Amino acid sequence: MDLQSLKNRFSIIGNTPSLNHALNTAEQVAATDLTVLIVGESGVGKEVFSQIIHSLSARKHNPFIAVNCGAIPEGTIDSELFGHEKGSFTGAVDSRKGYFETVNGGTIFLDEIGEMPLGTQARLLRVLETGEFIRVGSSKVQKTDVRVIAATNRELMEFTQKGKFREDLYYRLNTVPIRVPSLRDRKEDIPLLFRKFVVDFAEKYKTKPIFLDEEARALLTTYTWPGNVRELKNIAEQISVLSTTDHINAQILAGFLPQHTTHNMPMVAGSGPVGEFANEREILYKLFFDMKKDVNELKKMFFEILQNPSIAGQAGNFTRESMMNELKDDIMPATIHNNNNVSTANNIPPALPSMQIANANQPLILDNDLQGHYEVEESLNIMDKEKELILKALKKHRGRRKDASTDLGISERTLYRKIKEYDIEE
Repeated sequence: MDLQSLKNRFSIIGNTPSLNHALNTAEQVAATDLTVLIVGESGVGKEVFSQIIHSLSARKHNPFIAVNCGAIPEGTIDSELFGHEKGSFTGAVDSRKGYFETVNGGTIFLDEIGEMPLGTQARLLRVLETGEFIRVGSSKVQKTDVRVIAATNRELMEFTQKGKFREDLYYRLNTVPIRVPSLRDRKEDIPLLFRKFVVDFAEKYKTKPIFLDEEARALLTTYTWPGNVRELKNIAEQISVLSTTDHINAQILAGFLPQHTTHNMPMVAGSGPVGEFANEREILYKLFFDMKKDVNELKKMFFEILQNPSIAGQAGNFTRESMMNELKDDIMPATIHNNNNVSTANNIPPALPSMQIANANQPLILDNDLQGHYEVEESLNIMDKEKELILKALKKHRGRRKDASTDLGISERTLYRKIKEYDIEE
């Protein structure tokens, strides 16, 4: 059968190379009994390809059945496919034949094969390799001669890497792969398909066929069509029924097209209160980055004082009390989760006779002749800081984990796990 006759027989519209290649592959493999895996986005017409393969095969006079694996509950899919014996589970009041038994000699189309449970995948693999299956609740091995055509809108190779799909079953199904192109990959076919649909609906609803002007046709082809042919057909039907005019411009068409908005950018920290801090580790990161920012600002302030002594004169003398107040106001709010978690009072030098600063981005060194050097370290090791906060919280609450976890803003279970992780002795 030539390609155009095949398209006419199954009402396939389009002439893109990718579509023609998929049709040629389906026609060539139909005469064999090879397992076929049809891959394509939802709505591209994968079931039509399964019907083409069955209709052109030697099994065309035998049964054909399409099964949506994603629509059958996990607890009953084994019974649906392979049958069950009476009393094999609650509700099994009679024995029942499964699809692989009733379609013997024909073709079974397993749509959305990626949704099939792993246990059922093992049973299916045995059918494909040996032609044998066992009913649920039975020990008797039965034979079947069924050709399997599978379809999926997922990338099964990624599923195998994540342990969601059996690798051996994937290679067994993927004997002959057929990839059906999406509608946005065959844009030149969109106006032809749309015209076919509106003519069919005009005949169905006894109305005049609608027409698109040039701008509307341009909008029709530039739209992404995430639902592919199925969505295009739905839009054609909506316009045919609801439009008050048979001449459609871009504005009218835009009113029928859904506004698909996708956000692929990562969430910006602080963009909203919901989910801003998913766990305690994110809280710590936020605190430490704020601490770094405040410490850098403080160093820059001292560096400016060194460069311009008049600022120091205007600011007055630095005393232990004023220095502590500055640090409490500028640093402590960004570095503690609770007012009592971290105290820096004992780390403040009593006087600042001289200061040595290489530049504003280096650690601040305070030189005191009597008490030596004080260096403000910017250690941002997340593990060390996390352990330090936990130790201080436990010490503050005298080992009471519930109070300590509340103070830290984490669950008691998380605190217990962290104690074991850091080998903290209480």
